[in-house]
Amino acid sequence: MLMVASFAACSGGGSKKPGQGAGGSGGAASGGASSGAPSTSAPAAAGALDVKAENAQPGTPAWKTGIDSGADHGIEGFADQVAVTSGQPFKLYVNTTAQQFTATAFRIGFYNGAQGRQIWKSEPTPGKVQPAPSIKAQVNTVSTAWQPSLTVATTGWPEGSYLIRLDPAGAAGKAARFVPITVRSTSTAGKVVLINAVTTWQAYNSYGGYDLYSGGPKNDYAHRARIVSFDRPYDTTGADRFQTYEQSSIVFTEKLAAEHDIPLAYATDLDLHENPDLFQGARAIITLGHDEYWSARMRDTVTKARDAGTNVAFLGANAVFRHIRFEDSPLGKDRIQVDYKDAAEDPMHVTDPSESTQDWRYPPLPRPENVLTGVLYECNPANADLVVYDPDSWLLAGTGAKAGQAFKGLVGVEYDRVVSDSSTPHPIQAISHSPITCRKTKSYADAAYYTVPSGAGVFATGTMRWNCALVDGGCTDKLDGPSHAFAQKVTANVLLAFAAGPAGKDHPAQDNTARLKPAPSEGGQAP
Repeated sequence: MLMVASFAACSGGGSKKPGQGAGGSGGAASGGASSGAPSTSAPAAAGALDVKAENAQPGTPAWKTGIDSGADHGIEGFADQVAVTSGQPFKLYVNTTAQQFTATAFRIGFYNGAQGRQIWKSEPTPGKVQPAPSIKAQVNTVSTAWQPSLTVATTGWPEGSYLIRLDPAGAAGKAARFVPITVRSTSTAGKVVLINAVTTWQAYNSYGGYDLYSGGPKNDYAHRARIVSFDRPYDTTGADRFQTYEQSSIVFTEKLAAEHDIPLAYATDLDLHENPDLFQGARAIITLGHDEYWSARMRDTVTKARDAGTNVAFLGANAVFRHIRFEDSPLGKDRIQVDYKDAAEDPMHVTDPSESTQDWRYPPLPRPENVLTGVLYECNPANADLVVYDPDSWLLAGTGAKAGQAFKGLVGVEYDRVVSDSSTPHPIQAISHSPITCRKTKSYADAAYYTVPSGAGVFATGTMRWNCALVDGGCTDKLDGPSHAFAQKVTANVLLAFAAGPAGKDHPAQDNTARLKPAPSEGGQAP
């Protein structure tokens, strides 16, 4: 069987369209008081998350109306923190042609289908046209030198993923944009942790004309950025990658957690780098729809957690593919993300090969992603039905699926597979094995589960389209009702088992690679 070479992942970001989804109030910001409407929720101790009580609060879909995905710069902004703990302030840097604007914080969750609740709103705040961004020569890093517009207090904000909505006042034709921020949990012990993949969001952020894929007058790969900065807004809606790859997974998980009393925690993948101790005792670490860019410390944190009994799930594809490192910016620690994507270009390959920023599977120190994920990224763009391979797996319990049954459109646009390389962990069990053609070459996409001596289980869907299957109506151009139902039931099985403790103790992987006969990778190398 011919295997596809491992093509460079993801030529672009998400849908470039506003997402779906959110409303309450409370808190305050300097330069503006709260919105005035009383919050209906009881005060949360230090922002602790009671997911059942939180999702019983009234939400509002108003958060998603009138969002601008264009490039008119009517309003845009960013925060000086990727994540904060409840009560920790952050600064908003806003550029707008409007004389005034408001900022409104919406927490993303289920909320009886509204997908978000208003937690806070500023008073009208003076607007300002900020200086144009600068571009650093050679590495094409776009950054800003803006003045802060307001400080947000976050007092009493429950842990979770937030969208700060920026609304210009009196700017005809200029609609709202988002600033994403995570209210990080202070403990993950005994909890299922949802990870916001901010490093991947930033890799695809073309604000100012450059991202890690393309840039410059020709918008080509040769002129891509080699280093990107968090000191700038995100492009399009301001939260495109979050909405495309993560929001549906969060909404689904919060609904399930509220129904089954699953304790949840929130963090970002930057926390995996900066706060490895935060994840001690976590029941599970869940990365969502597209978690491609990882530092060495991020990998070490998740590997150590797995080896201590923490379950891990990758609900997307192409995870742990790019090796990055961090530098500090004028606004703070680790706000500069480095990825040359080529060892020959990165001066670090001489001084410290372990931190050189080529893809993880390549020299000078190859560490393929499937050492951790179980599956290896192969190709894009591709689309296929998901085909069941092992219907007796506990992961498929309650789906009614049979061997060979196909679920429409569930594989794409990037995919992973089990390979016969020495880097594949064992025992590993493929639960689906889906014929797929990518760039005129035939191959397979696999969802797989493996277990380790600590008892931890690791599950990978092997497809990037899983996230949008988790909310009914997602990806309707590709999926149908049975595909949604299948993905939702499998995900519920994963989350419920992973929340109970090391899943491998009750559900050891039944290695089926002798029957599967996976082919070796092309481009993958053993560590």
